[in-house]
Amino acid sequence: MSRIGKEPITVPDNVTVAMEGGLVRVDGPRGSLTRTIPREVELSVDGSTVTVVRHSNDRRIRAFQGLARTLVANMVHGVSQGYEKKLEIVGVGYRGEVDGSILKLLVGFSRPVEFRIPEGITVTVERQVNLTVGGIDKELVGKVAAEIRGIKKPEPYKGKGIRYAGETVRRKVGKSAGS
Repeated sequence: MSRIGKEPITVPDNVTVAMEGGLVRVDGPRGSLTRTIPREVELSVDGSTVTVVRHSNDRRIRAFQGLARTLVANMVHGVSQGYEKKLEIVGVGYRGEVDGSILKLLVGFSRPVEFRIPEGITVTVERQVNLTVGGIDKELVGKVAAEIRGIKKPEPYKGKGIRYAGETVRRKVGKSAGS
């Protein structure tokens, strides 16, 4: 039994959920999201709760029920409250700045790295070393944060690079003086 899939999704008052064929549309104060869900399951909208109903008890379809429930719950949370990921830039002289829809990062390369911020995502820089990636689509926010981190991953000797806030970097001992 899919335990996650059976849980009902509570929808806030300012959010609407509509099912059209295999497409789910969620509208809220921060925007709207659409996504296709597997055709083996369907949504049942009852006022302020949404439940995911499956057509059979097959193992694969039970997995789709849990997947669809999680995707719709993330969409409801995104259009009502939004998502954000925080990143830190660590290193002497390392910094970032936002110029329109381009994030410029000075992270130890000969030239600044320019990262194009996709539509629907906001990036703010505080004190030149703290980045906040925000948006309504959880998947896109995580993907953009991972791409920014991938520009200069934290290295294990000095810990310099871009890391998630609160991430611990396993440090290695450097070379010792010759014998």
